[in-house]
Amino acid sequence: MAVKTSIAHPKIIVLNLLKCLVTFYVVYFVAVSLCIGVLRVEEIDSLLAPFDYNTKPSWTNPKYLVNVISMEVTYLVSGLMFAGVVEEWVWDYAITVTLFHVGMTTSVMSDFPSTEHWWVALGSGLTIMILGGQFLAYKLFKNNFIYPDLEGF
Repeated sequence: MAVKTSIAHPKIIVLNLLKCLVTFYVVYFVAVSLCIGVLRVEEIDSLLAPFDYNTKPSWTNPKYLVNVISMEVTYLVSGLMFAGVVEEWVWDYAITVTLFHVGMTTSVMSDFPSTEHWWVALGSGLTIMILGGQFLAYKLFKNNFIYPDLEGF
């Protein structure tokens, strides 16, 4: 019961990863900017907002709302956009981009994120990204998906 598949060339993988990273951060900064405008938050640094995990969690705190809403919107939209870039491998690139984002957050904030609310938002965003992206990829590219031969299983 062997699955016949071919591994993409490393250059293609790196190029797709770069496309996904650029897509992720462009969407993130657009989402942050829109949230700042819609919620009329003036006391926030829009360049650091995607990496800020120290904001006190409160649904009445507009700075916290900007961070949470922009993160969730970014993960949803990016997952859908990843489907067009990497087809059925959305989950793989989503996890890799998320790990990169954790690394970037650690380096920008000079500390490892230790707040539970940030990890919960990150985990739910990643789940949304994977499910939404995989669903769209399946709908768009179901003829290209690799299905194992299960005869005689």
